[in-house]
Amino acid sequence: MADITGDVSQDINPWSVTGTIVDGKLQAINYNHLVETFGTRVITDDLQRFKHVTGHEPHVLMRRGLVFTHRDLDTILDRHEKGQPFYLYTGRGPSNVFDVPLVIMMTDDEKTLFGKKAYTMAEMRTFVRRHARDILAVGFDPKKTFLFSDFEFVGGAFYRNVVDVSRCITLNISKAVFGFNDSDSVGKAHFVSIQTSASFATTFPHIFGANTGETSKIPSLIPCAIDQDPYFRVGRDVAPRLGYAKPSILHAKFFPALQGPGSKMSASIDSSAIFMSDTQKQIEKKINKYAFSGGRETAEEQRQLGGNPDVDVAFQYLSFFTDDDDELKFIEEAYRKGEMLTGELKKKCILKLQDFIGASQTRRAFIDDAVLDEFMTVRPLVWGTKKADANGETK
Repeated sequence: MADITGDVSQDINPWSVTGTIVDGKLQAINYNHLVETFGTRVITDDLQRFKHVTGHEPHVLMRRGLVFTHRDLDTILDRHEKGQPFYLYTGRGPSNVFDVPLVIMMTDDEKTLFGKKAYTMAEMRTFVRRHARDILAVGFDPKKTFLFSDFEFVGGAFYRNVVDVSRCITLNISKAVFGFNDSDSVGKAHFVSIQTSASFATTFPHIFGANTGETSKIPSLIPCAIDQDPYFRVGRDVAPRLGYAKPSILHAKFFPALQGPGSKMSASIDSSAIFMSDTQKQIEKKINKYAFSGGRETAEEQRQLGGNPDVDVAFQYLSFFTDDDDELKFIEEAYRKGEMLTGELKKKCILKLQDFIGASQTRRAFIDDAVLDEFMTVRPLVWGTKKADANGETK
């Protein structure tokens, strides 16, 4: 939406993210506005309860407000406290805390439907397997992780859920929630049913069993960026009509593009992002050349007035990858006071990213076809020291 001055409101949807433009300048994402617009709950007291229930400190991203809002996290904590089952649909760290099954969806069908370029099925299979290796390099336990391609796995119980879900979602709802119009393909509207269906445990009988009376009561916990929330808002609306547990959701802020915190990284724009395949030299060059700075025009000005870490991309990246809270606080204060210059801040960021990505590339080298096939094989998963049925009775 634009006014006569040329200002443009921020646009957040599952396929693109753009901050507000004021006087021709891109602004940072207004997350407070998103909370109000989407009707999510800010994570505050939930952190203490999380620690009490799990016996673990909340993940660093939760502590720093980078995972910042939720829908029904308290429901998941209640179930965990009672020994009742749930599962993770995409995500990372929480699986180690909760010790529950994790399903990771590779949406090759979405890429085909929404992508600007028409890829062949062979190309999509290559992309999926390559990107799956990047994900698995984070470190997942194959005994309790199922990674799947939509093109390969949708069918059987999954497809039955897709059909049931699709009957509950009108075209008017799709247009209102996702902004589809009459020129969009029917495939785009139908994909909503596919994405939603993976949030119901009955989609995975090989994990939870074929007794739908029990599995229908098992909820999912979905960690995702907040732009994906519309999919699961629809899912939460549909769930009671199908007799399924509503999915719970954790929302993360966006990992900013190198150009600034009002933008989002793009795989098609090399200068917008640090890629997991980048060399040590490429990482250094991209941060030094493209990372938006919150510093002043001159070193003298910065020493006098300080820098702004709130918009500085190098600092934003450090806030994601620096585990030590005290270390990050020291960097932030030094930068604000002008005791640390932009070059020093970027150097710290470069070293942190080089270490993280280098370690990931080393782990990825060990993920061959056999390892990947193990994660993608339809099979029972094993988790926890006790098993619980859908009503919470442990066995």
